[in-house]
Amino acid sequence: MLLLVVLPTAGSIVRIPIDSSINPITRDIIVRGLNEAADTGAALVVIELDTPGGLLDSTRDIVAAELASPVPVVVFVAPSGARAASAGAFITLAANVAAMAPGTNIGAAHPVSLGGGTPGSDGGDADVSADKAAQDAAAFARSIAEERGRNIDWAEKAVLESSSISATEALDLGVIDLIAGDLGELLAQLHGLRLSDGRTISIEGLPIRTVRPTLRDRLLGLLADPNLVYILFILGLYGLIYEFFQPGIGFGLAVGGTCLLLALFGLQILPVNIVGIVLVLFGIALVVLDAFTPTNGILTAGGVIALLVGSLTLFDIADRRFGLSLTTVLSVVGVTAALSIFVLSKGLTIQRRRPVTGRTSLIGRIGTARVDLEPEGTVFLNGEYWTARAVDGPIPKGAQIRVERVDGRTLIVRRVS
Repeated sequence: MLLLVVLPTAGSIVRIPIDSSINPITRDIIVRGLNEAADTGAALVVIELDTPGGLLDSTRDIVAAELASPVPVVVFVAPSGARAASAGAFITLAANVAAMAPGTNIGAAHPVSLGGGTPGSDGGDADVSADKAAQDAAAFARSIAEERGRNIDWAEKAVLESSSISATEALDLGVIDLIAGDLGELLAQLHGLRLSDGRTISIEGLPIRTVRPTLRDRLLGLLADPNLVYILFILGLYGLIYEFFQPGIGFGLAVGGTCLLLALFGLQILPVNIVGIVLVLFGIALVVLDAFTPTNGILTAGGVIALLVGSLTLFDIADRRFGLSLTTVLSVVGVTAALSIFVLSKGLTIQRRRPVTGRTSLIGRIGTARVDLEPEGTVFLNGEYWTARAVDGPIPKGAQIRVERVDGRTLIVRRVS
């Protein structure tokens, strides 16, 4: 005898809109929404999804929360033009009910390596690692599809072959359950729908409660971008270095400290490689040190290399679409190298420049004899009158002279031919 369980009409419908990449912040929002729905006895959770994909670790946490949720979960890929790409495909497959709006698409869940290559293309270690990651993601997709009774073959193709299909194709292939134009139409179709576990959704007349991101979520959501965190981290270090060489509390400390604090917030929520951080710090230290040591740029070269390697390994994000951009890295390293070369060149120029203060700065200067030098007299030099002594015979009044050396308070001069 089949036991029919009807979900209680008490409670509400919890709506969780997600229109960004899948990262630790979106994970926290979704998991928090699912927990609140369970705690308040909600009848249904609707995740409105529009995402290009994201981090696999965050995706696994979301999928686990969906599968464990006592409240039925509906993932609705909407509005028209939205997509559930990469990580979004896993989240959609894991829902009790998967729905899409017309003009949306789902799929393309193949992991992308940092080099952007296809696993096995070169036969190197990197390709082997990428192939293992793809096989692991494919197994993850198959297990989700099997758990929810969806198309296992397509789930595997979405990972291994980057298959992407439209809403109509997804419905025909058994990837999703419904197509609806908007949330109202979706809820109308969901009312009275029987789930695979025997429960029937009953949501007629229930209020909709939307889970909104908090101010902290919005701030950390901005800092979930590795490129922004990386730039803030470098700017913070530069600001503190500037403040160190300009004693006193000022611009460098204010700007550098703020940037560094924001970067540290971002580093808390992103997967970070400690070795990468150490290499970045070591590289910048070498560049700064080179400005005070006569190594002719050797330390700068080593610092730039360390900074480049550290930047490329700073974040443990295999998918280059959501990791640190190579353009950002090359731009930052290039600017650092250019600044270092500029500082070194100025330092060398200053070292070669003759002194501009004190009496020794007068050597080689051109002046005018104010009286006949026979051999001593007065000359006019740099807006001042000096006592001078000629070394190569008398010099008539008005003739130009050049300072050869300084003897106490007397300039030793020679007539300019």
